[in-house]
Amino acid sequence: MPRILSLDYGLKRTGIAITDEMQIIASGLTTIPSDSLIVFLSSYFEKEKVEKVIIGEPKQMDGTPSESAAIIEKFIKKFKITFPNMPLDRIDERFTSKMAFQTMIDSGLKKKQRQNKALIDEIAATIMLQDYMNKK
Repeated sequence: MPRILSLDYGLKRTGIAITDEMQIIASGLTTIPSDSLIVFLSSYFEKEKVEKVIIGEPKQMDGTPSESAAIIEKFIKKFKITFPNMPLDRIDERFTSKMAFQTMIDSGLKKKQRQNKALIDEIAATIMLQDYMNKK
């Protein structure tokens, strides 16, 4: 069974998570600079079967798009041009970064390790993907 890939897209970095082949467990894959994301995805899609990509949809508390929504929409247009046959879905990403940080605390990471923003992005992508699978 193909995997589902999740992106926590940001201006500087993108956290990436992936399901196992049975689509039961979401795991963090990596965090990469956002400006190299298309190249990374091209290479990854050649090696692995991916049936769908999930991208976080940043919203404010009242449900309106947040300031970063325009940045993500710009990336989505580029994604759809580059990968026209790859299905793309959106998921509300409110609180995922806070949940990721709390996960780091709960798992006993030291303060220095918790300051690793790349790890926070990767965990946030994992939380979004697991949430998506739970709703599926």
